[in-house]
This record gives sequence, C-alpha cells and structure tokens, in this order.
Amino acid sequence: MNFKFSQDQEMMRDSAKRLLADLSSYAAVHKILDSEATHDANLWKQMAEAGWLSTAIPEEYGGAGMGYLELAVLAEEMGKTLACTPFSSSIYMAAELIKAAGSESQKATYLAKLAAGDAIATVAYAEKGRIDAAGVQVKAQGRKLTGVKSPVVDGLSADLAIVSARDEEGVSLYLVNLADSKVTRESVATMDRTRKQARLSFNGVDAEPLGKAGQGAALLDAMSYKAAALFAFEQVGGAQAAMEMAVQYAKERYAFGRPIGSFQAIKHRIADMFVKVETARSSAYYAAWALESAPEKLQQAASGARVMGIDAYAFAAQENVQVHGGIGFTWEANPHLHMKRAKHLESLLGGAIVWRERLMRSLEQAA
Repeated sequence: MNFKFSQDQEMMRDSAKRLLADLSSYAAVHKILDSEATHDANLWKQMAEAGWLSTAIPEEYGGAGMGYLELAVLAEEMGKTLACTPFSSSIYMAAELIKAAGSESQKATYLAKLAAGDAIATVAYAEKGRIDAAGVQVKAQGRKLTGVKSPVVDGLSADLAIVSARDEEGVSLYLVNLADSKVTRESVATMDRTRKQARLSFNGVDAEPLGKAGQGAALLDAMSYKAAALFAFEQVGGAQAAMEMAVQYAKERYAFGRPIGSFQAIKHRIADMFVKVETARSSAYYAAWALESAPEKLQQAASGARVMGIDAYAFAAQENVQVHGGIGFTWEANPHLHMKRAKHLESLLGGAIVWRERLMRSLEQAA
C-alpha cells in the first residue's frame, strides 16, 4: 500500500497552498466573519477558474475526471485556511447525489454548472436539527414541495437545493430552484458566521425528482459516508493549523524571561495535540483509500475518520485557545476562528455520537 499522495497530487497541493495563502488569509476570514456576505465570492471564482470544482466530476459532464484523492488534498488545504466557500455543500454533497441518482439530462445540466462554478448547490436534509429519515416532515404532493428545512448550510448563497421530502413511497429527493418566489430564505444564527446557514421554507414550490421515489434516505446515507471522508481531511487540516498556531505563539510569547513553550505544561498540551492530529490523519488517509479503491470498507473507514477528525479538531482548537491565554478568547485574535469551524464541521452530517454508533455497527458487521 502506498501511504503517500502521488507527485501530481502534491503539485496540486502546492498550487492550492499558493492560491489560499493569497485569498484565504486570516484577515480575509475575519472580513467574512464581520460582514453579511454569504461566502467569499472572489475565492469561489478563483477556485472555479483553477478547476477545483470540477475535480471529481466526470469529463463527459464538464468535469476534470480526476478522483477523490485529489478532492482530499484540496479539502485538507481548505481546512487549514478556513476557506469561506460553499465547496463542501456543492461538491462533496450535492454533486455526489446528482452523480449517484441523476438522469443523464440532470447530470449534463447540473454537474456542468457546478463544475464551472456557474451554480452553487446545497443539500437540505435537516429539520429542527434532526437528520434521520424519520424526522422528514416536508411533504411532496406530485411535484410540489411544502414545509421547512433548517438548518441548511450555504442555503443563503445556493442557487439549487436537493431536498429530502416525504411522498407516497417514503422519503425521496427533489431538486428545487431556490430563486423561485415560493421559496423563502431566512438566516439562522450559528456559531461559525464564516459558514452561514439558512431556514428554507417551501410553499408549494415546483420540484424535480432526483432518483427513484422512496430511495432518498438510502441515497443520503451513501452520500454521507463519502462526505464524511472528505470532511475528515478538512478537520485534519484545521487541527494542523491550530496546532501550528499554538507552537508559533509558544515560541514568541515570553513569561518570566523565557518562551512559554519551554514550560512543561505547554509542552504537554502541544504533544497531546500532535498525537491526536496524527491519529486523525492516519484515519483520514485510510478513509480516502477506501473511498477511492475499496468501497466495501468505506462505511467503517469513513466512520472512524469522522470520529477521529471531530475529536482532533475540537481538541486542537480548544488547546490553541488555552496556549494563547486571555488573548485567545478575543474577537480580533485568530484562535477562536478554529474553535468555531470545528463546531461547524462537527454539526454537519450528525455529530460524534452518531458516527460512533455507525462505527460500532460497521465493526460488528465486519466481525
């Protein structure tokens, strides 16, 4: 087994680092945090021009036809820099559902738009915080949807939503144009204002079925494992950045005439951060391998990566604040940005408890 990314993939990483260093600095993140902007529109445009959005979309639908390992490389770098874009909603989630369940016409239409950056998409699956099929109350009557989805990540900026709704066959998926006058969007207060969320109300809006009726829950479940593997890379990237921030501050901040990094208490914190980050990285690599080459192992691998990613990022972000001391809690400083992003990523697709249960089920099945 090759435990390293290829030379081409590392070249992609270097290119991503350069672009993100220019356009997704902490100053740029603070600018989005302090504004009402739904996302960093310039960064999104540059990502599209660099071909990031098309990475794992097949060539016949306007994509680059690469794979999930390339997406994982990009995800890790975006996690490090707290990129304020709807990349995950559009590419990890919506594009994967369209690839899996869309008709040829739907793939040709929507994947091409996503690949080019001409459209932003999201997946509206949560209702009152519930993400399971039993919690779906939005109703589909014919091709009309009525009900409310909340919270919806990137729901304020998206042009297109894939909505789970209950019909005669159970839970099904529908494509909805969010520009329709029968859709109402409201901002939802969340911890991480750099990844804004929405409450979407559907008032008899026209909807286009995606996939077979009654298969919505299964499609969302399959998508969630793929997305979990990629989110794990964002979490590893964020945890790495938080740890590096703590190390740098520990070298620069002096107390009693010496760098605080020379004190054993600080050394122990950073050592613990390192162990968790590297453990999460190993789990993420295994999930990426399963995603690309061993789909039969994906549920176990992605569940493990998700659990370790949540734990590592939360721990590194919190310890980074502690290493910074009082300044770590201030709005103008940067440590709190990682704490908020860690909470945001944990909330997506269900939290740590959900994924620990999934991991246990997958281990039991494999036994």
